Amino acid sequence: MVKAELNKRSPLRVFEKTINGGVGKGNIGVIASKKGVGKTACLVHIATDKLFRGRRVIHVSFSQKVDHIITWYEDIFKEIAKKRDLENAVDVHDEIIKNRVIMNFSKGGITVDQLLSSLKAMIQDGNFTANSIIFDGYDISAAQDVDVQKLKNFARDLGLEIWFSSSLKGEDPVFLENGVPEDLVSRIDDIDVLVTLKFEGDFVRLQVVKDHDNLETKDMNLRLEPKTMLIVRD
Repeated sequence: MVKAELNKRSPLRVFEKTINGGVGKGNIGVIASKKGVGKTACLVHIATDKLFRGRRVIHVSFSQKVDHIITWYEDIFKEIAKKRDLENAVDVHDEIIKNRVIMNFSKGGITVDQLLSSLKAMIQDGNFTANSIIFDGYDISAAQDVDVQKLKNFARDLGLEIWFSSSLKGEDPVFLENGVPEDLVSRIDDIDVLVTLKFEGDFVRLQVVKDHDNLETKDMNLRLEPKTMLIVRD
């Protein structure tokens, strides 16, 4: 399969359609679940899909090492290439990784102002005009209101969409009747798109809880396969 056809048939087109075209510039999307369900895999798959379409992504990690993040990207690319029988996979791989930057920060050793300053320097001074930023490991549920507003302003001013992962507390997180995790109730007005992950038998179900102005749980008819860590259609 050629890259153009792969992009057209990607399950991420279903993902985008469900949230009315995507998160959008200046907006915040959140993938939420308890630990170990697949948030990083989903974020990397979303980022890889953007790379396939020629867009630029900055992946911000707060882990001590970035090796495992690079491994996520490599493994998911290989699975997509194998599943879709991608032509010239090596050439495509070399082409798209030029549009990805991974930045690593200490979780407790940097302020939001310092973080945004570093990102701005990469985008403007480093001539890396990003389209999306992935924040993996930043706890938006515990962030100060002023910091969340700074992040939103940054996304708006630079024309970016931002994705966060949110680890819900406990083995059995509490969800309200409208599907919003209790841990994110105080942040729901700041979040433009909220997607939750839950185990359903042998796979992980993706559901939209908030789609911009619509606060209504919708099944995407998509799931995350634990073996390949790919988002696939039902």
